[in-house]
Amino acid sequence: MGSPLASRLEAVRCDIADAARLAGRRPEELTLIVVTKFHPASLVRELAELGVRDVGENRHQEAQAKSSELADLGLNWHFIGQLQTKKARQAAQYASAIHSIDRERLVDALATAEVARPIDAFVQVNLTDDPGRGGADPTDLERLAERVLETPTLRLRGIMAVAPLPEEESAASAFARLGGYADRLRRIDPGATSISAGMTHDFREAIAAGATHLRIGSAITGNRPAAG
Repeated sequence: MGSPLASRLEAVRCDIADAARLAGRRPEELTLIVVTKFHPASLVRELAELGVRDVGENRHQEAQAKSSELADLGLNWHFIGQLQTKKARQAAQYASAIHSIDRERLVDALATAEVARPIDAFVQVNLTDDPGRGGADPTDLERLAERVLETPTLRLRGIMAVAPLPEEESAASAFARLGGYADRLRRIDPGATSISAGMTHDFREAIAAGATHLRIGSAITGNRPAAG
């Protein structure tokens, strides 16, 4: 009998495959990023043994420590939280992808980083009227994307967003709007085809709306330990 972690991972993989087929898509089109915030490096190592290659973190200090400790695994580390400009160059040393490109100053900071290969960059758009939620204003999308395209250390992959709270708007409606924003990026760069959307409670709606990268945490990892 497998571990509880293995069982949860397999259940989520099956749910993703079912949602993809229901949406007329192939499960292979989707990248599962397992979010391991607050969980120990040992859990990430167990995930790697279960075939997980993409891991998400949203706190720089934690991501930096885990990626260093687990460097032997060759994982793809996705930074998905709001990134301070002053930490950008450090994050560039371990992140294969940054999903939270939300302002030009951050792009400028990443432009000076020393990287072995360009970092996959997702422009984060805010789907709410609350600037504290993170993400660029939709009116700034094209300008921000153009700045990413001008930056050799970055490769524009697509768009990212977090759905509003359920009482504000349904995930399905919000992700439908996100699809429109994704179209705007593709008009600037036809290669920017990725959509990073969908978490534990709304990944099915995200898949139906065209998401390519899913950021799923507690459904796989279990409840998070208290923050240290």
